[in-house]
Amino acid sequence: MSRRPRMATAAALTAAILTLPVTPALADEPPSAPPGSTTTAPPPEVDADAPGLKLADGATLAPARVVDIKSVVEDLGGEERREDTNTDVKFALQAEVLFPRDSSKLNPEAIARIKAIADEINAQHGTKVRVFGFTDNLGSYEHGKALSKQRADTVQAELAKTLGSAVTYEIRGYSEDYPIATNDTEEGRRKNRRVEVSFPRSG
Repeated sequence: MSRRPRMATAAALTAAILTLPVTPALADEPPSAPPGSTTTAPPPEVDADAPGLKLADGATLAPARVVDIKSVVEDLGGEERREDTNTDVKFALQAEVLFPRDSSKLNPEAIARIKAIADEINAQHGTKVRVFGFTDNLGSYEHGKALSKQRADTVQAELAKTLGSAVTYEIRGYSEDYPIATNDTEEGRRKNRRVEVSFPRSG
């Protein structure tokens, strides 16, 4: 007599398991992205009147939006750096790649790098280009400001050979302002001695 209740219980459990509801939404959902990955999908639509949101009286949801995502790519030696955001593209070239020490005359190998940037501007239909020069904190601030502006002017003149007259420029020399690395080491100072070329994305 002790076996019948066990069999009845097992049958009841089996029946209960077989009759559990299956949520079809879980079966249809794609697998979640791995941690740290990004997506370019549009933001989800949100129903501001959904009762489960439990907003305070009088409160409303702000419109959904995609936050600005920055992608940074730097070559192995750090000589060239590219930053992409939703709105802008920026190239940073170390001064040693472009110029001899304390000079604003282009090295021969620099011309091909600048031409590649000009080709990218053309490909993205850029019409407004910013060319900013920077130095490290060695030497006087005024000397750095003059040198950084001269270098920016030189890069702009080289860009114009490819881009022509359809592009407008903003050209500035910032001396040691706005460093992207520490000025306490030669490696950091080398990164800070740079010329940046940036432009808004079209559309």
